Amino acid sequence: MISLYLVDDHDLVRAGIRKILEDFRGLKVLGEATTGEEAVAWCREHQVDVVLMDVSMPGIGGLEATKRILRYNPDSRVLMLTVHTDDPIPAQVLKAGAAGYLTKGAAPEEMLKAIQEVYAGRRYLEPDIAQRMALERFPGNGRHEVGDDCNPFGILAEREYQISVMIAQGHKVSEIADKLAISPKTVNSYRYRVFKKLGISGDVELTRLALRHSIVPR
Repeated sequence: MISLYLVDDHDLVRAGIRKILEDFRGLKVLGEATTGEEAVAWCREHQVDVVLMDVSMPGIGGLEATKRILRYNPDSRVLMLTVHTDDPIPAQVLKAGAAGYLTKGAAPEEMLKAIQEVYAGRRYLEPDIAQRMALERFPGNGRHEVGDDCNPFGILAEREYQISVMIAQGHKVSEIADKLAISPKTVNSYRYRVFKKLGISGDVELTRLALRHSIVPR
């Protein structure tokens, strides 16, 4: 059973998220908070597996609350929730110690997957966010030129790159197809094209390569 603590300053948002979580077996919400200060005080007295933390709240806010909570409960995992994909910069969220970053518009199944991933000790970023973070590492138009030996992903076309990021994040072909509104067959065509360009033979090698070159966070 994964225990959770929900932090958001909007009553309707908390109620909606709680209703979503209650539909999944194996999850239990232990409590709720409306401010970062309240969450920090609760976490000083209780142990919880995953904290679902709103980024933007009155008072100390989600980032500072995350830092303080992890000082008291280093084994807890914080999954940050936000309305916007770029406020604050996801890298700041990870730097604060959060294990994941998810928009409130994500599908219930994606929220469940994010919770399970961070509970298992892995990081989780929505594919679109992970892609933008990776692109922000690149100069100019966000792409390396073909032949740049610093990052082999620079030789990929935009859609090939996007699918590579999603595969490295652990998404299945069917999930990628649904997310991008294309057929699974088309996704597989891109996969094999990526494998050929990068000189690899499967998803495991692709994931290792993406981690090595910081295309997805560790």
